[in-house]
Amino acid sequence: MTGSTLIPCLRYRNAKGAISWLREAFGLEPQLVVPGDGDVIHHAQLRLGQGMVMLGSVIDNEYGKLMRLPSDVGGNTQSVYMVVPDVDVVFARSVAAMAKIVMPLEAKDYGGKGFACLDLEGNLWNIGDYDPWNEA
Repeated sequence: MTGSTLIPCLRYRNAKGAISWLREAFGLEPQLVVPGDGDVIHHAQLRLGQGMVMLGSVIDNEYGKLMRLPSDVGGNTQSVYMVVPDVDVVFARSVAAMAKIVMPLEAKDYGGKGFACLDLEGNLWNIGDYDPWNEA
C-alpha cells in the first residue's frame, strides 16, 4: 500500500483557480483533473508526497448537497493538516500567494513548528513539519 488511507475532500466555487492556487501556495501537484463543461471540475486529485487532497467544483448534485463551504456556515467545521519537510519555505510561498495567515508560524508544544491559514475560499489549512507518523 502506498499513500494515505484518509483523503480530505473539498469543494470550491472556482475549482480551477483553487488547483492553481494550491499548487502555487503549497506545492500540491495535480495527479488527475476531470473537467466538465465551462469552468467546472468534476473531480481532481492533488498530491504532496504520500498525501492527497481531492476537490471539485460546487455542483448541485447528490454529493454536492451534502457539502457546505466555509462561507455558507460562517467558518470551518474541519481543516486539513499538511506535513511538509520545510515549513519555512511553504509559509513564505503561502504569504506570497496571499493566504490569510490565521495562526502565525511558531514552535508547537507537541513538536515541530507550523502555521494555519485560509485559502482563497476560506478553507482552513494547518501546515507544519511535525510528522505524527515519525516517533520522536
